[in-house]
Amino acid sequence: MTSKHRIDTCSTDGIVHCVSFSSTDKVCDMCKMLIDLLESSEFQSDNYFAVQLAIEEAIVNAVKHGNHSNPSKKVTLSYSVSKEKLDIVISDEGEGFNPSAVPDPREDSNLCKTSGRGVFLMKSYMDFVEYNEQGNSVHMIKYSNKSSDTNSS
Repeated sequence: MTSKHRIDTCSTDGIVHCVSFSSTDKVCDMCKMLIDLLESSEFQSDNYFAVQLAIEEAIVNAVKHGNHSNPSKKVTLSYSVSKEKLDIVISDEGEGFNPSAVPDPREDSNLCKTSGRGVFLMKSYMDFVEYNEQGNSVHMIKYSNKSSDTNSS
């Protein structure tokens, strides 16, 4: 296995940190690991797929848009899982962006575009979504069996 595919994991005080080099090759593995943790922690969700999709979008955005697929830059996941909630922070080493400047994919001029839906999906499927000031780190929370109608941005 080459170093660009390595995932380093450590756990402290119930928070697990995964660090992966900037490659999308392990996105599915990381998401599956998180969904497996949710299921084993008795986290109740009517839609694990939606949670997985939001996490995948955040990771892929960090790799492709944040780090520009530069294998020397890392994406860091910090998360905690309980039966009450999933709390996850995904950060990249990029310059960041202004999430409020991302066009609404529901606007007529954006309907036929093949990209630009990730931030919208994350906000739709998670209960809390907030970016740091620089725009290179997103904090998302999904509560156990709570509808996604109380989003922050």
